[in-house]
Amino acid sequence: MSVQSAAADVDVDLRHLFASLARNWLRILVVTLAVNGLAFALAWFAAPHYKAETKLLIETRESVFTRPDGANDNDKPILDEEGVASEVEVIASTGILKQVALKLHLSRLPEFDETVNMSALGRLLVIAGLKSDPNEIPPEERVLKKMREKLNVYSVEKSRVIVIEFSSEDPRLAADIPNAIADAYIALQGNAKLESNSAATDWLAPEIADLSKRVKDAEAKVASYRAQSDLLMGGNNSVLATQQLSELSSELSRVRANRASAEATADSVRKALQNGGSLDAVPEVLSSELIQRLRERQVELKTNIADLSTTLLGNHPRIRALKSQLADLDGQIRSEAQKIMKGLLTQAQTAQARENQLMADVNTLKAASARAGEQQVELDALQREATAQRQLLETYLTRYREASSRKDRNYLPVDARVFSPAVAPSEPYFPKIGPIVGAAFVGSLLLMAIVTLLQELFSGRAMRPATGARFGQIEQVAMPATRQEPALAEIKEADDHAALDRTADAELSAAVAEEVAEDATAEDAEPVRSTLGEVDIEKAAEKLIETGAARAIFVSPEGDEAAASAVLVAREVSDAGLRVLLLDLTASGAASRPMLDSGLFPGITNLLASEAQFSDVIHPDLYSDCHVIPVGTADPVRAMRAADRLPIIMQSLTTAYDLVVVECGPADAQGISRLVGEATEVFLSVLEPDDEVAQAAVTLIEGGYPDLILVTPIGHESPGTPVPGRRTAA
Repeated sequence: MSVQSAAADVDVDLRHLFASLARNWLRILVVTLAVNGLAFALAWFAAPHYKAETKLLIETRESVFTRPDGANDNDKPILDEEGVASEVEVIASTGILKQVALKLHLSRLPEFDETVNMSALGRLLVIAGLKSDPNEIPPEERVLKKMREKLNVYSVEKSRVIVIEFSSEDPRLAADIPNAIADAYIALQGNAKLESNSAATDWLAPEIADLSKRVKDAEAKVASYRAQSDLLMGGNNSVLATQQLSELSSELSRVRANRASAEATADSVRKALQNGGSLDAVPEVLSSELIQRLRERQVELKTNIADLSTTLLGNHPRIRALKSQLADLDGQIRSEAQKIMKGLLTQAQTAQARENQLMADVNTLKAASARAGEQQVELDALQREATAQRQLLETYLTRYREASSRKDRNYLPVDARVFSPAVAPSEPYFPKIGPIVGAAFVGSLLLMAIVTLLQELFSGRAMRPATGARFGQIEQVAMPATRQEPALAEIKEADDHAALDRTADAELSAAVAEEVAEDATAEDAEPVRSTLGEVDIEKAAEKLIETGAARAIFVSPEGDEAAASAVLVAREVSDAGLRVLLLDLTASGAASRPMLDSGLFPGITNLLASEAQFSDVIHPDLYSDCHVIPVGTADPVRAMRAADRLPIIMQSLTTAYDLVVVECGPADAQGISRLVGEATEVFLSVLEPDDEVAQAAVTLIEGGYPDLILVTPIGHESPGTPVPGRRTAA
């Protein structure tokens, strides 16, 4: 039987397995008590260790009254997680540990230097080479190694608190060492600030001297350039030439406006005189006092003429005299308007001359202002340089005075403080007798229980047969004592002795056919079915389980009617607990259709045609735990082109399953050669032992399968698969 078959035929008896704990309780208890006693003794005689811790807070210690000018709370350094982790490494650095070891004389203590008061046993182990000689290591390294083993420096999560934890056999020393480490760290930080402050003052002093000289030179350059360029400053801190240019530009604009106004007025008066229009619309004419008096006289004459016209005719001498005076007044008004026009033209000419003069002056000042602008740019650059140097000098002087005052007064606050110093512990943290003994009790009890269970399991006493498993020996399948048995014996003898003539096989086939015919004639007289020595379904399944076969090849020479044998054997072996798969290689799918109730599932042809994978073509049987690969739905011609892949597929299936049952239909020895491998059993399905079956058996035996087994499904009942009768479909 194969290993897989054996493993599937037994189960673990949990009741019997755990009952072994009660049967071996005394041994478990004795071992547990012995381990507890040993743990108690070790904890009792172990040297006690004490642990103490000092807590540091990283914060800015600068006072608001001594903070440098220009600094605020936002300028103080903020330590993130990386910064706190860096401070942890500084605290545990070799330099600080060396200072503490030297200050507390730790090299004189046997706890930190095992060469001090070394026992005779230790010296003997060193001499024998079983222990390294500690004298080969420098004393400082020995002390530092022990300190690092007992020291634990860590930061509290999500805070700026650093804990310095130290353990020692001396409770006083367990508190003194972390306090000394904290003091050394604070002193180291203070010295670092002092060195930084001293370096700053040493650097600022020469820089200030050099910067003072550069400021003087820059200011001297500004004054010299101003004198050479003759840049006179006017109002609004601007160059005189630029200011004059601005004033002349304003005057020029005013003169141009006056000239344009005079020309426009003169032009309007000229048009009024030329066209004989009214001069009352010209403001300059109306503003003349003479014209105003003439207009008043003209109005008075018109009034008199109007009054006299009511009583006198138009040719009256008096009216004619008044009209003559009125005409003279109009001439005088026009003459006066011409004088005003000439005055406006003269005024426009004067404004034009003034404009020309101003234009010449503006052009001159433009050139002077351009030169002054270039000189002003250069002067501004010199002034900026001098201003920048002066501001930098003032900043350096301020910083230098602050650094000097801190150095003289020795005021250098460290950004850390001890807010929880270590105190000498009163109780040791190791050994804790209660927890050690309790842990030893639980561990030893659990270990002994596991050992007892494993012994019971490996001895086989806790194993029992699995449900439905058969462990009895299968007897040799003997041929029934019928008239066909000599015929089969002659067939096997002919296969074992190759010297027999092939004609004997032909005679044998004829004899078998004759006997079958005799059985057919005697069927009406006696209802006894004649056999060829075939076995039933149960015997075939037991044969496969007993031999541990990996492949079972079924040949059905009678066609689809005999395919039920493969189905029934596969289900029988699957019910015994093995993983079984049935591969249907019949043309009609006679073996897989009763297991799936359909022939439309993808199967072996789809796999050969590369249209599906293994997971797509493997289906569960509806009536058992067996799996089945049907014929499939792909083109058979295309699938048979890849028939060379069948050995690879069979090898993969036998790896995944305990047994692979293949129904080949009416195949010959050459047809099943691709399916045969190691641990293969070949079966011949028989419904009625006739000459066709006998000839198929002879052909398979001659083809190299002398251990051929005949199996019949008649008389076996299984759900989903009808028992076949004569020529009935499976």
